[in-house]
Amino acid sequence: MGSGGHTLSKQRSILIVEDDADLRRVWRLALQLEGYDVEEAGDGIAALRRLDNHPPDLVVLDLGLPALGGLSVQQEIAAQAVTRSIAIVIVTGSNEDLSHVDVNCVLRKPIGPDQLVATVHRCMGSGASSMAL
Repeated sequence: MGSGGHTLSKQRSILIVEDDADLRRVWRLALQLEGYDVEEAGDGIAALRRLDNHPPDLVVLDLGLPALGGLSVQQEIAAQAVTRSIAIVIVTGSNEDLSHVDVNCVLRKPIGPDQLVATVHRCMGSGASSMAL
């Protein structure tokens, strides 16, 4: 196998917020295979509850959520001191302009597991540095 430079002192945790259970399962497996600790939430309310109890290192956030939309969840994350530094990957099936949203990365559906994993790697690294502006 060889030793890649992946000696993480603590397992990085990711919260997937996506209402499509099949898609969530595929993404979860792909990220777990990369060594991430993955939690899931099916809507915005559940996501915020989970964030309160166990803030992850990164959130994969679908915008089209039932109960509470993804942008509302993102604003809530940004508003709380405890969660403000969490990296966010927004996932959307729409083509709306998201340049006004202060997040690390945006993915447009359809997204394959490899594309998600690559984006998570990239955004996980940019989380802290983008905060130091």
